[in-house]
Amino acid sequence: MSRVSYREALRQGLREALCRDPQVFLMGEDVGRYGGIHAVSRGLLEEFGERRIRDTPLSELSFVAAGIGAALGGMRPIVEVMTANFSLLALDPLMNTAATLRHMSGGQFSVPLVLRIATGAGRQLAAQHSHSLEGWYAHIPGLKILVPATLEDARGMLWPALQDPDPVLIFEHGALYDLEGELDERAVVDIHSARVRRVGSDLTLVAYGGTLGKALAAAERLAGEGISAEVLDLRVLHPLDDAAIMASVCKTRRLLVVDEGWRSGSLAAEIIARVVERDFHELHAPPARVCSLEVPIPYARHLEEAALPQVPGIVAAARGLLS
Repeated sequence: MSRVSYREALRQGLREALCRDPQVFLMGEDVGRYGGIHAVSRGLLEEFGERRIRDTPLSELSFVAAGIGAALGGMRPIVEVMTANFSLLALDPLMNTAATLRHMSGGQFSVPLVLRIATGAGRQLAAQHSHSLEGWYAHIPGLKILVPATLEDARGMLWPALQDPDPVLIFEHGALYDLEGELDERAVVDIHSARVRRVGSDLTLVAYGGTLGKALAAAERLAGEGISAEVLDLRVLHPLDDAAIMASVCKTRRLLVVDEGWRSGSLAAEIIARVVERDFHELHAPPARVCSLEVPIPYARHLEEAALPQVPGIVAAARGLLS
């Protein structure tokens, strides 16, 4: 066990991957000499050199497409995209090439590409740097979507993602980079299943990424009121671990989804729809969700906080399910 930050756990995962496989390299804006805009790759250029740590021009379209080409050529590229909003500039090669090539080639080609993308709000970076768009990408067949919310997942998800023959997008919530805690370096991490982070019996709180800590804090407050909330960390948004979701809901009979995405067309809506389709008669109350308000994320601190899911709102929604 060692005490590290989320940022340092990510760096450990990067360094381990670079050491284990000479075909792995990192590319992106300012990942080399600057050490990464979030300081995740600091020191790696000096250790591995410019062939393995590559600074790119400010053009997500070009360097994501270059990463796809490198993956097709047998390399194992890790491409860093500064924010989820900027990843939209590379949506064409991601959706029309990376996600479709295995299908369109009849299985002859695969694209073993890993994208690391900073996501989420809460840091006063305003509307062009703060949105949670991982739910959009979870809509696209052919992409695997990972959202590490713990130190173990931050460190351990990268290597299995690099072994996947298809594109994997890892969304790192920006508010977690400074999170510190004890890291179990022996922990075995998979990229297939959800995890129960708190056991409960009265309702299920489903969360992921930046909302996991808020869900756990809400569960602690609810416990003080005699309400036992189970907290399920999705970890993998596509494909969803339906079995874990259904197992928890069938135990607690109530479901509340906490999602930093917008309400309309949200991942929360997809989860609720699946539960209703498969286990409607197991429910003791209509499923509910707490999502971000449908506005561009504001810059002002008080407005940004008002736009995002917060612990009091989660607690109030949970109480409503039990009223």
